[in-house]
Amino acid sequence: MFTAKAPTLASLPSISNHPSNPNFNANLPFLSTLSTSTRKPTSPLLTFPPLKSSISTTEPAISPPDQSLASTSKAAAQTRVDILAESLPFIQKFRGKTILVKYGGAAMKDKNLQASVINDLVLLSCVGLRPVFVHGGGPEINSMLGRLGQQPKFVDGLRVTDTPTMEIVEMVLVGKVNKHLVSLINKAGATAVGLSGKDGRLLTARPSAKAAQLGFVGDIARVDPTILRPLVANDFIPVIASVAADENGQAYNINADTVAGELAAALGAEKLILLTDVAGILENKDEPTTLVKEIDIKGVKKMMDEGKIAGGMIPKVNCCIRSLAQGVRTASIIDGRLPHSLLLEILTDEGAGTMITGGLTKPSKRRHAMLYFPSYC
Repeated sequence: MFTAKAPTLASLPSISNHPSNPNFNANLPFLSTLSTSTRKPTSPLLTFPPLKSSISTTEPAISPPDQSLASTSKAAAQTRVDILAESLPFIQKFRGKTILVKYGGAAMKDKNLQASVINDLVLLSCVGLRPVFVHGGGPEINSMLGRLGQQPKFVDGLRVTDTPTMEIVEMVLVGKVNKHLVSLINKAGATAVGLSGKDGRLLTARPSAKAAQLGFVGDIARVDPTILRPLVANDFIPVIASVAADENGQAYNINADTVAGELAAALGAEKLILLTDVAGILENKDEPTTLVKEIDIKGVKKMMDEGKIAGGMIPKVNCCIRSLAQGVRTASIIDGRLPHSLLLEILTDEGAGTMITGGLTKPSKRRHAMLYFPSYC
């Protein structure tokens, strides 16, 4: 045993023994030992067992990158770039042009398809097109009527609209569906403005020829697009509910296809697009593979005379013919059940349905899915 003597101030090294002094280590022999040797202490009192550590002192092996994954990612990126490059001529063609889109059918009922249409609309606006959005809302109206204990009534596919029903129609289309669509478009990054035919006297209605049977179901007497022009010119997206009033202020429910066609003509739109629940115009209505991708007014009238176009497709085709006769360059009836059908129709040669031309329009590069009718195009 020995007793270590506590150091005193006198025994501590002086400033003259700074490490810069060559004799500094000589004055402090233990420092010399530490600086020249890494051996373990030999005193049995200071011997420690070796420590065991679970920490590896070697670097973990790094797996080489998965070449197949990298290749797939690169191919996907290249595909996206190719698509953007191929869309350039279409963007240049339609940039600054007004596109009238009528929204309805499955695209309105299915949330995924709804999101697809809204995103397409916003993208088209972002690349310089000027979309105008017209909507109906039959399923929503039926749902509200059911909740209020009323049964919807139809004659030849048209809704019978008495005074109580008209109040519900206006409440649902203008107050609910319209504002919901405006919110979705705003959320997606564009700026929408919700309107009905009443606003700014955009549409003036008149009773339909079947008013005695249908009630307040109207036709369009006059269109005044004054309120739309500054909105479109300043990159707003007008969202228009198919409700209008007559000269006396009586509200009417108007077919949304008719509203879209008349607005397209009044605005001098480049293109009218009707979203539907069918593939388009079929050469054989019972065979989906006989889709006619492009046809002119003469050809489509011939198909109607031959009975190849019937039922609910007739008013849609008549709407397109009327808009084309008033100066709209092309009108398309497209399959709204297809995701991104708007982009397919506008930014590709393939399209998403049937395009009807006025006859003076230069034919596009589209081809009929199964059959080619040179007499039509």
